[in-house]
Amino acid sequence: MIDLLANPFNILVILISSIMVAYMFRHLIFTYYALFGKPQQRAYSRVAGIYQPKVTVLIPAHNEEAVIGNILQRMTELTYPKDKLEVIVIDDGSVDKTGEIADEFAETYDYIKVIHRANGGLGKPAALNDGIKFSTGEIILTFDADYYPQLDIIEKLVAPFVDPEVGTVQGRVVVVNEDDSLVSKIVTLERIGGYRVDQLARDHLVLIPQYGGTVGGFRKELLDKVGGWDPTMLAEDTDLTVRSILSGYQVRYVNDAECYEEAVTTWKAYWRQRYRWAKGHMQCAFKHLKSVFKSRHLSPYEKIELTLLLCIYFMPILVLAGWIVGVLAYLYELKVTTPYILLLTTITYSTVGSFAPFFEVGTAAYLDRRRRILWLLPFLTFAFFLMAFCCTKALIDLLLTRDGNHRWTHTLHNGNGYRNGYFNGNGSHNGGRRNRKPRGARLL
Repeated sequence: MIDLLANPFNILVILISSIMVAYMFRHLIFTYYALFGKPQQRAYSRVAGIYQPKVTVLIPAHNEEAVIGNILQRMTELTYPKDKLEVIVIDDGSVDKTGEIADEFAETYDYIKVIHRANGGLGKPAALNDGIKFSTGEIILTFDADYYPQLDIIEKLVAPFVDPEVGTVQGRVVVVNEDDSLVSKIVTLERIGGYRVDQLARDHLVLIPQYGGTVGGFRKELLDKVGGWDPTMLAEDTDLTVRSILSGYQVRYVNDAECYEEAVTTWKAYWRQRYRWAKGHMQCAFKHLKSVFKSRHLSPYEKIELTLLLCIYFMPILVLAGWIVGVLAYLYELKVTTPYILLLTTITYSTVGSFAPFFEVGTAAYLDRRRRILWLLPFLTFAFFLMAFCCTKALIDLLLTRDGNHRWTHTLHNGNGYRNGYFNGNGSHNGGRRNRKPRGARLL
């Protein structure tokens, strides 16, 4: 054993392989549960529509004139009692007609309010914190301006809060413009895997689902306790998830609370979005890992899962490092001095590198009755290659600057997913090959 650890190359191989094996088991456990596990029936599933606390919906918006009208119209159609619903649009320094459109709705519906931040543009977290100041709801839900929720989504999202230990809830995001491009198809696969298997398994295994920044929310008392959103964090949603857990509250995921989004459609937009997510997650990891290990509220399993979640964007970097180590081993004839390490490395790279994550996504698509897009699985390999370099750049930039652009990073939305055929006036999907209803998605 001493001889084994005396070789720096052996130590590097063991370290990389061990971490990758941990993620391999994570993928496989979640996938196994999705295939064979018995769904955990929670008491709150029976109170959806009965438990009706006062709810405030926050919609932060910055230059969203193409889509803000869609979500506000949808707010007026929700089945949740309007006397217990408050909708607050935070117009964060928009220079287009976002504020004007929101004002028109506010003039017609007394439960819709608009906050105009003249000195805005500082980012979503700052906008949401301003929204909290004017909120009167017991439960605070958030929706991005480009999202389109189910009619009964409020009932479904607030139901878990009947449990006083639940402080955070997350619903499911479904891509509505799947057919726009190859990139939107790949994002669709990623979303299906992330929600249909990953989030659902974490919830049912009593681990830690993640609040994704939209289609979810918190108890207002929790937000008051932890200080709301942190404007200095790029991944403010992940940061708030961790802070709520460390405060002793539980996070729940509601798979049938679906909300529809327009996914990015170009590789450039994909890179920008993933770069921000990666840098933000790494920032959260540096901030919270020590507190996670020391927490008295978390079980050992929860600490392991939360650590793996916070470090998920380091994984592509480790794979890239593994490739580099392999090339160096070949060029400089570095030798692995024990069959154990060779076996561990072989198993790791054959399962994690080319099997386990794809098996999880493929299983999710199968269970979600989206078998038509399974042929796209090989294209995830290219996306993974891209993420390896994207995450590496994010880590380098974070280490060099320890700062980031916390202002709005605007993803262009044209509203076509809602206006030009995906939905009709009744809030249902139209027929046709392109304008079909996403499988597994229910609006009514």
